[in-house]
Amino acid sequence: MRQLAEEIIQGRRLNRQDDLTVLLQADLEQLCAGADWIRRTLCGSDYELCTIINARSGRCGEDCKFCAQSCRHRTPAQEYPFLEVDEIVQKGKQDEAAGVQRYSLVTAGRAVDGPELDRALDAFRILKEETGLGLCASFGFQTVEDFRRLKQAGVTRCHANLETSRRNFPNICTTHSYQDKIDNIRRARQAGLQICSGGILGMGESWEDRLEMALDLAELEADSIPLNLLTPIPGTPLEDAPPLSEADARRSVAIFRYINPTAWIRMAAGRGRFPEAGAVFFRSGANSAITGDMLTTAGTQIAQDVALMKQGGFFNGNKT
Repeated sequence: MRQLAEEIIQGRRLNRQDDLTVLLQADLEQLCAGADWIRRTLCGSDYELCTIINARSGRCGEDCKFCAQSCRHRTPAQEYPFLEVDEIVQKGKQDEAAGVQRYSLVTAGRAVDGPELDRALDAFRILKEETGLGLCASFGFQTVEDFRRLKQAGVTRCHANLETSRRNFPNICTTHSYQDKIDNIRRARQAGLQICSGGILGMGESWEDRLEMALDLAELEADSIPLNLLTPIPGTPLEDAPPLSEADARRSVAIFRYINPTAWIRMAAGRGRFPEAGAVFFRSGANSAITGDMLTTAGTQIAQDVALMKQGGFFNGNKT
């Protein structure tokens, strides 16, 4: 693994022609040490913390099996329309003061358009003018023109998870396709936005599915890759899914670093059930995180994560 890590540092990029079983069979400690070395050498020791605000909640018409906000599942998820601009801006400012570098507006539903998009654009313009936050939008499927409007308002990164591999995707969602996801990401890139895209681990996928998703993200040149560890939510079809072990989660994080050596590997939902808020993942290739509460699951506290990153040898995050 040391040799493979050195080759990646020197410019080699793993692809579909490579025998990637080495990543599945390698000693876990050696694999993670190599991933951390790749991270330190190619990415440095900056960290990036992101918070999200659930700007429109519930009543989503999509049928993603993991999601509490789908109207097709019986869950206690809150339902409310698009938030007011002042509330969105106030939370962004509070999070920045607490030590966050990025802030994302996330909405349930297939897309954001019309007056709701106008409201989001107003919020982004104010945040751009009055904060130093990097701004993200997670609005589902948008047109190239809408992505351009978001960029003009100050958004620098589009969040659009692949969720899983192309092969496994129909087992997770049937109301839109994996190709719909890919096409949406390409429209965002066409509009000049950076890409934040990852998925959820522990939804019954195989190791080959995880490798495939990592390779797809490399080919899409994802700038940021959020990795969620499934938190089964009562009322969803995945409520009884077995939890991912720490060893499997660490191996997964390391694999994504080997295949995406210069991306932000971002720990997201689910890490809070591990010791020290998942500190071990930041020694296995990860260098960023979503902090604070998630959309429908509890997260970790911002101050806790700032301290965690500093204790792990990371420096103050880049504001991008």
